[in-house]
Amino acid sequence: MCMPMTGRRLTSLLAYATTAATGASLLTGCGVLPGATGGSREPVTVMTWAPDQTRATNMPGMPAMAQTFARWVNSQGGIDGHELRVLTCNEHNTGTGAAACARRAVRENAVAVVGSYSQNGRAFMAPLEAAGIPYIGGYGISEDEFTSPLSYPVNGGQASLIAGHGMQLAESCRTVSLVRPDTLAGDKLPELLNSGLRTARHRGAVDIPAVEDAAEYTAQADRAREKAGDEDGCVTAVLGERTQTFFDSFRRLPEEGEGGSDGKRDAVRISSVLGSVGQPVIDRTGGARSPFEGAFVTGWYPESSDKSWAPMRKVIQEHAFADNRVDPADAGVQTTWIAYTVLKEVVEALGSDRVTATKIAHALDRGARIDTGGLTPALRWKYEDLLGAPSFPRIVNREVTFQVVRQGRLVAQKPGFVDVGETVLSAP
Repeated sequence: MCMPMTGRRLTSLLAYATTAATGASLLTGCGVLPGATGGSREPVTVMTWAPDQTRATNMPGMPAMAQTFARWVNSQGGIDGHELRVLTCNEHNTGTGAAACARRAVRENAVAVVGSYSQNGRAFMAPLEAAGIPYIGGYGISEDEFTSPLSYPVNGGQASLIAGHGMQLAESCRTVSLVRPDTLAGDKLPELLNSGLRTARHRGAVDIPAVEDAAEYTAQADRAREKAGDEDGCVTAVLGERTQTFFDSFRRLPEEGEGGSDGKRDAVRISSVLGSVGQPVIDRTGGARSPFEGAFVTGWYPESSDKSWAPMRKVIQEHAFADNRVDPADAGVQTTWIAYTVLKEVVEALGSDRVTATKIAHALDRGARIDTGGLTPALRWKYEDLLGAPSFPRIVNREVTFQVVRQGRLVAQKPGFVDVGETVLSAP
C-alpha cells in the first residue's frame, strides 16, 4: 500500500537511493513522483487518472504527462516552494474503476484531480464533491465535468467540438452521416452536430449509433456511405480510439457499380474531431498516404506545430525521458499540460505554506485568471464567465479550431479560434 511521503520519510529514502541501485524503484513504485525541493512548504499532492489497456479509448499519455510536469517543476524547486506529488490511477473505462480512483484521491489527501480522462462522471464526481476536491481540466468527455460546481474545464468538451464540427462541415458537405457511440454520452452528439449544421441552414445529419468497442464496423460504414451519397457527401465518425477501426472498415468497402469503378467511396469526404483523429493516428496510418488525407478535423487547441506549444515540447524533451506515451501532438497530453498550467498558476497565486483543496477551489471561484500562452483564451470560472448552456453550464472556453489533413499533417483550415458558444446554446 502506498503511504503518504512526508519530508522526513522522503529524506531517508533519498539517502537510501544514493547507496542502493533499487532506490529509484522505491521512489516511484507506487505511481507517485516525489522530488525534493529544499523548501519548508508542504508538498502538494494531486491525482491524474485515465484508462489504459482497455478495449475502448485509452489515454496513457495523460498520467505520463502529469509525471513529466512534476519532474520539471520539482527540478526547479517545486511550485512556489511546494514539492508536487502526482498520484496516477487507471480508471479502466468503467464506473467502478473511476469511483475507485476518486476514492483513492480522497484517501491520499489529494488537493485536486488534474488533467484526467473518464467517461464516468457520475461515478467519480460524487466522491470528489463530498470531499471538496476540485476537478481541474478534465478531458471534457463526461457531462458531469460541465455541471459540477467543483469542475473547472479548460476546453468546451465534446459539446463544443461536435457543435463546431457541424459548423465546419456545413460549409462543404451537402449530406452528413454521423457514426457515434451507442452510449448515453453518444446520444447527445447528433443534436450538437445538427446545431452546427443549422448555422448554414443545413439539414440534420443521419444518426448511426455503433458499439464503442467493436472489432470492425463494416455494416455501419456501408450505411454511412449510402446515406451520405456521392454528391458532396461527408461521413464523420466520433468513436474515440475506435475511429481508426471504423475508417479502416470504411476504406475496405467495395466500390459500387459494375466492376467497382464508379469511385463512390472516394467521392465521400471523411471527417472527425480531435481525440478521435489526431496527428498520432494519422502518422500510424500512413501519413500522407493515410486514409485521413483531406479529412476535416475540429480541435480545441491550435495545431500541434503551433509555436504556442514550444514550452510544453521543451519540457517533454528534457523530462519525459524518451517515454513514448508522452506525444506532444496527442489531445490528452495537451489537455493535461494546460490543466497543470492552471494548477501551477493558482498555487503560485495563493502564496501559502499549506495548499488545500478548499483554497484552490475558492481561488478559482473568486476569479483567478489563467493565461495559457495562447493555447486557449484566458481562463476564468467566475459566474459571469460561464456559458450557461442547459446541459453544459460550466463551459468557459467556447472556442475551437478548424483543421484539415494536408500531406499527412494536421494544419489550420482557417486561422485562429472559432467561437461556438451560441451554437452550443442553440442545441436542444
